[in-house]
Amino acid sequence: MEKSYQPERLEAAWRQRWEEAGAFAPSADGEAFCIMLPPPNVTGTLHMGHAFQDTLMDILTRWRRMQGCSALWQPGTDHAGIATQMVVERRLEREGRSRQKLGRDAFVEEVWKWKHSSGGRITDQLRRMGASVDWARERFTMDEALSRAVREIFVRLHEDDLIYRGKRLVNWDPVLRTALSDLEVISSEEKGHLWHLRYPIKDSNESLTVATTRPETMLGDTAVAVHPEDARYQQWIGKSVRLPLAERDIPIVADTYVDPEFGSGCVKITPAHDFNDYQVGLRHQLEVRNIFSDDAHLNDAVPEAYRGLSREQARERVLEDLRAQDALAQVEEHQLMIPRGDRSGAVVEPYLTNQWYVRAEQLARPALEAVRDGRIRFVPENWNKTYYDWMENIEDWCISRQLWWGHRIPAWYDAEGTGYVGRDVDEVREKHGLAQDLELRQDEDVLDTWFSSALWPFSTLGWPEDTEALRRFYPTSVLVTGFDIIFFWVARMIMMGMKFADGVPFREVYVHGLVRDAHGQKMSKSKGNTIDPIDVIDGIDLEALVQKRVEDLMDPKRAKAIEQSTREEFPDGFPTAGADALRFCFATQATFGRDVRFELPRVLGYRNFCNKLWNATRFALGHVGRIDAEAPCAKPNLVDQWIQYRMRCVVQETTEHLEAYRFDLAAQGLYDFVWRDLCDWYLEFSKTSLNPEAESGAFQRTLRTLFDTLEQTLRLLHPFIPFITEELYQQLPNRREDQDFLMRCAWPEAKMTEESLEMLETIAWMQEFISGIRRIRAEMDVPPGKPVPVLLENWSETDQQRYATTEAWILALARPESVGWVAPDNSAPDSATALVGSMRLLIPLAGLIDPDAERERLQRELQKADSALDASHKKLANEQFVSRAPEAIVAKERQRLEELKVARGQLARQLEKISALQ
Repeated sequence: MEKSYQPERLEAAWRQRWEEAGAFAPSADGEAFCIMLPPPNVTGTLHMGHAFQDTLMDILTRWRRMQGCSALWQPGTDHAGIATQMVVERRLEREGRSRQKLGRDAFVEEVWKWKHSSGGRITDQLRRMGASVDWARERFTMDEALSRAVREIFVRLHEDDLIYRGKRLVNWDPVLRTALSDLEVISSEEKGHLWHLRYPIKDSNESLTVATTRPETMLGDTAVAVHPEDARYQQWIGKSVRLPLAERDIPIVADTYVDPEFGSGCVKITPAHDFNDYQVGLRHQLEVRNIFSDDAHLNDAVPEAYRGLSREQARERVLEDLRAQDALAQVEEHQLMIPRGDRSGAVVEPYLTNQWYVRAEQLARPALEAVRDGRIRFVPENWNKTYYDWMENIEDWCISRQLWWGHRIPAWYDAEGTGYVGRDVDEVREKHGLAQDLELRQDEDVLDTWFSSALWPFSTLGWPEDTEALRRFYPTSVLVTGFDIIFFWVARMIMMGMKFADGVPFREVYVHGLVRDAHGQKMSKSKGNTIDPIDVIDGIDLEALVQKRVEDLMDPKRAKAIEQSTREEFPDGFPTAGADALRFCFATQATFGRDVRFELPRVLGYRNFCNKLWNATRFALGHVGRIDAEAPCAKPNLVDQWIQYRMRCVVQETTEHLEAYRFDLAAQGLYDFVWRDLCDWYLEFSKTSLNPEAESGAFQRTLRTLFDTLEQTLRLLHPFIPFITEELYQQLPNRREDQDFLMRCAWPEAKMTEESLEMLETIAWMQEFISGIRRIRAEMDVPPGKPVPVLLENWSETDQQRYATTEAWILALARPESVGWVAPDNSAPDSATALVGSMRLLIPLAGLIDPDAERERLQRELQKADSALDASHKKLANEQFVSRAPEAIVAKERQRLEELKVARGQLARQLEKISALQ
């Protein structure tokens, strides 16, 4: 073994060996276990959310594989309609070409070229994380087999009258000119205005005042609504107002949608450009007047003066004309939520257009029952309510998109516009008795990406064919996903699986939280707080990190602020941590109901943990040459019995935690066992038996116990930190010769036995004894190697017996100069004290330290601490610093203040103890 742990070297080597050996393929026998990788966008790169989620899935897959399951982690990528089309269009634009000039077929060919040359980046990054997916089965949602499944589902749904084409309101991106799903719309609070407009009541001298954040849409108003119980407007219900500028009459209707307490209690109704207004319009059979073109310019449905104007231009013109008519009553500043397309950044327009829809209510009923009756279990269970709320109020699903890249809708039209649905054009002709020479054109739209993703659990396994993989691995075992796509993906997979694959797509759904930055903020490019997992694994210098965070930012002030906060938070960039440390960090934070706060020092702490494991194994291997399989072995001594007991406990606890999806408890338990029980205690205890003078039988017994403990520990840790455990396991003399990789070895089983309570209490007593001496040394600044006299007061016969049993280990680890038992009628000198049960452990300090010199040193340290505290208090009291400095810097200063308070308290307590010696 190399002296130092170097993750970059061993991780690359093991990735290659595992893949070349096909080690991730499911075994031929064993209970089937299957996880579907939520297919990342083919355009994407690995972000922290991916890395977190994929770590959890890999832990489950490796664990079940070691338990003897035929484990399949099914990989693949999503064609990501809008995202991919935009990437390729931008590349063409840089080359002086365009989608429109190329034409549809040539453009789609360009996208395929891009996919083959650049679309594999995220899968390469998954490999870097150690993902043990079966790469031989990798799928792509536009593969021919999966595309066939998509067409088959569409046709069957249409045949069952569950797909139709209709004109309804959708989220419309006027730049991309396509409908968007709610998940593709990002709403954020922005500064705006609330304009109060006067609408004159017909045949009256009075008017109604309505408030709007979008005055240009008034040209599409078809009613004014008031609450039916609002006494102020009872006499006007059923009357009309004259719509300014448009010069047409619109009715006054009564609807409970109106909040009589908000504003004037009157609401303008624009059914074609507001989702709530659309519902009001349906209830009152109002005209639905679309005033926008597909690029959000005003169309011929408005007066001629406004035609062809953009939304922004129309707003200015409408406000100017309303002022001229004295119809603008008031203007006030207003914070409002603005919906924007997540790809184009354009303000999304509620837009009335012909689209294809799935009738979702009928599909939702069996999907609801599957969760209610326990066939599908959400973990944690509180997500059941979210699922029920969405599914019980489900609306028809818009599945068409106005793009060129994606699954083209399998519908054809004749010259009269009559539509026909079929798996291909030949089936359409045969099914509907159409002549071969009848010209048919295929629907221009493609399907929503979520449509093909909804089929993922069974289309990837070969459906609609009755394949061996489908029979064996469907339904899958568990889905690991974020809460934000429970409706968009999880619910739709359940609906489609219940309808077409004769059962639920998975038995359990583990819902994890979001990965946020160290200050609890959501990571985003605009905030400049994103972290690339590969940068954490490989390390990155400060200048490269700054460049990555500010590139492509258009606002120079924002870029400067991000640069400053990055330099403050990560002055040295990221040192190399390795994939194992990052994975273990994620696992320790994967708790129920909480988001993950990503903190780089925490990752580096787990790199130290890996290094500790490395060094422990090197220590054991340093004695491997003295193993003698034929030599007699002594019976396990007290500490051997204890570590074997602790090993059995951690095996049982880890298994139970993983079964309950408590990755955090499993990882933390393993961390504590390795760091404290194995390394801090047992390795130190074992040195008394492993020294050259030790008796042979004791030596062989201790070495075998140590290697057995290490071997089981590496097996338990393997799902969490696969690279280092595989490397270390291959070095062990007791590794399994019949298995080429650790991942193929059996998961440890706990054979719990009734343990001696006296053994456990004696070990705990000894640990308290040793820790007490160490703690006094640290607090009183006594060098670790300096022998100290120890006096024991208020002791019992049991204390004496336990000391006699453990004396060799106490002398080796605590290094007391002497141990004396103070008689009950004697008094001890001034001493530093620790408790071991009810016994007092005393270390007389006279002669060990110079009280006067130590007191002066502590007083100097206290003065420094007070100065630092005062400076920090003043800094945080400075309003300019708190309001102008980046949030991360302010939070860091507050944390520093708390740390200074703790440090000062420790110094004060030490000074008090020293002063008591005078």
